Amino acid sequence: MSTNKVNIDMSAWKEEVTKSYPTKVAKKRAKSIVVSDPDSIPQIQSNVRTIPGIITQRGCTYAGCKGVVLGPTRDIINITHGPIGCGFYSWLTRRNQTKPVSPEDPNYMMYCFSSDMQDSNIVFGGEQKLAQAAREAFEIFKPKAMAFFSTCPVGLIGDDVHRVARQMKEELGINVFAFSCEGYKGVSQSAGHHIANNGLYTHLIGNQDKEIEGKFKVNVLGEYNIGGDAFEIERIFDECGMTLVATFSGNSTIDQFETAHMADLSVVMCHRSINYVAEMMETKFGIPWFKGNFIGAEATAKTLRKIAQYFGDKELTDRIEKFIAKEMLKIKAVIDVIHPQTEGKTAMLFVGGSRAHHYQELFDELGMTTLAGGYEFGHRDDYEGRRVIPTIQIDADSRNIQELKVTQDETRYRPRKTEAELESFKEEGFEFNDYNGMMADMAKGALVIDDLSHHEMEKLIEMYHPDVFCAGIKEKFCVQKMGVPLKQLHNYDVGGPYAGFEGAINFYEDISMIVNTTIWKEIKAPWEAEDVIVAEYAY
Repeated sequence: MSTNKVNIDMSAWKEEVTKSYPTKVAKKRAKSIVVSDPDSIPQIQSNVRTIPGIITQRGCTYAGCKGVVLGPTRDIINITHGPIGCGFYSWLTRRNQTKPVSPEDPNYMMYCFSSDMQDSNIVFGGEQKLAQAAREAFEIFKPKAMAFFSTCPVGLIGDDVHRVARQMKEELGINVFAFSCEGYKGVSQSAGHHIANNGLYTHLIGNQDKEIEGKFKVNVLGEYNIGGDAFEIERIFDECGMTLVATFSGNSTIDQFETAHMADLSVVMCHRSINYVAEMMETKFGIPWFKGNFIGAEATAKTLRKIAQYFGDKELTDRIEKFIAKEMLKIKAVIDVIHPQTEGKTAMLFVGGSRAHHYQELFDELGMTTLAGGYEFGHRDDYEGRRVIPTIQIDADSRNIQELKVTQDETRYRPRKTEAELESFKEEGFEFNDYNGMMADMAKGALVIDDLSHHEMEKLIEMYHPDVFCAGIKEKFCVQKMGVPLKQLHNYDVGGPYAGFEGAINFYEDISMIVNTTIWKEIKAPWEAEDVIVAEYAY
């Protein structure tokens, strides 16, 4: 829990913003804007439809399914069934990286696969075109697996991608599966994450009962190797003597997905995008999970110690402590130089997944204060913690997504810990299957805003002028024209990795450079540099 306090009246911003909305809109938006209080966490409205006419940060269901969860895997051919723009949009825009073990290993990430639907396909149907695209891709690349992703037109005209997948699976003799992830299907990318999780569980996880070599076998879930983050996590696991079975889905392969059920523990990074798979693997195969974080040096050390505590092996614990001590010496050498340059400066974070939460750790290490934060596609449990899940009402949008019935596997279910061991962990304060949410770690008085709008973003900058604003490409140039530097935390601009210890050093250096660059103070928006006429409607 944060003991910091924001010494600015952030509630004044809420009053200023909501009064400019029509009465009905203001009433709805007010529920999605709260002032943080870690001692008494307020309820926030989230995972509801964006109000028509408001410019949102959000993406679509297809983006969450194909672009986020399946996009970072290198040896599954992902074919977008839809117009070419959808396929191009989801192709490497997040800077997911991968590193094949040998030159002979397949790597399809540099290719953009699409059925390239045209007007005639919208009228007469596009199933045959999708089947032909699959045949051509197979003839050229001979992949182990292929996935189809529906975009908006596909759902509107009724193409059955699942039927085509079954047909191609029989014809080509490989694993072919499909996702009904039409962009409009949910209120945000979050629906696409859930659909992707269901597909991974149904079509991939558990397909190979292959014994994994090594000790201390762990899955890292919700890590997408943006800017090389997964490479740093892999380095950490190697040096600590642990076995990384699967990453969902940074630098991932189909073999990792199919053998993920052989791990002894799952560590969840991005809670929103992957908690469904964590729960399903625990129910079916007996793999416990806990919420971890490899963003921030202190957070990384805490997560490693928690893994060591779980396995209860002295040799592993000693090795992890020795590794942490070595890495922290490097961290201290850099932070001693940079901290005086960043201390007291302010940040705002509006990013997807758990990033708006995790990156506050790094800003704390820099002595910076997070004035405001929020998610694009968070649910109440991402803000308030999983304790509120029983009170969340299921609405019509949520019912669009299939809820899988998961049961124990008759032959492969294996509890990794006994009931007595789990009870002992609980007494020691070790939390499984839990997430306290973002607000528990936010400074008292900070603003928490779900689904930030463009208008609200402008008012934040106008009233509080933070030293750095963290968001995505849609906001980047608007913010910079207002004289505030923006750091993309969706794809890191050209930076990264920012995970782990080496990533923390990269982040310290990048943020120090950004917040201490004086050029931003010289920028004037056109309406500041030139005379403008301001008028109001007379009615």
